Amino acid sequence: MEQQELTITADVNVSPIQYLMKNYADYNLWANATLVNWLRTKPVEILEQEVPSSFSSIKATISHIWQAQRYWLSVISRTEFGSFAPFDGNLEDAFIALVEQSDELADFVKTMTETEVTENIEVVSPWFQCDFQNFEYIMQCMNHSTYHRGQIVTIGRNLGFTDAPMTDYNFYNIHGK
Repeated sequence: MEQQELTITADVNVSPIQYLMKNYADYNLWANATLVNWLRTKPVEILEQEVPSSFSSIKATISHIWQAQRYWLSVISRTEFGSFAPFDGNLEDAFIALVEQSDELADFVKTMTETEVTENIEVVSPWFQCDFQNFEYIMQCMNHSTYHRGQIVTIGRNLGFTDAPMTDYNFYNIHGK
């Protein structure tokens, strides 16, 4: 899968919070695709190797990011989530699922009006209860993915990978769009 070229056209009808959420969702897609493209250059057996981390392997961490993004999209789109079913695909399936889901998330955020971006949604889950504006959930989702991308880079470093790509938000804004 090739990296996608992403741009947001300046629109005078878009509020700063809408622009930020749309740009951040596009950044998340770009960063996940960049990470996946880098990981595709590594041996599958190393990416599936058990490691001491919050998830048992890089593959398991990729799957977790994908599942969490699915969850947060269900929150902001007010749709049924389903469940956190164990991922039973191969590594390439996990890569494809993450990038496709990141694209779906970015596409959804791009359709959101300012009212939708700023409206409150109450979330009652087995883990927490809250009532925040949608942009807070979008930021939670993006920050969660960023956290785990950093974790994957650290795991990779411990496995001998020294060529991780730069996926910072500022780098995206300057070079990634």
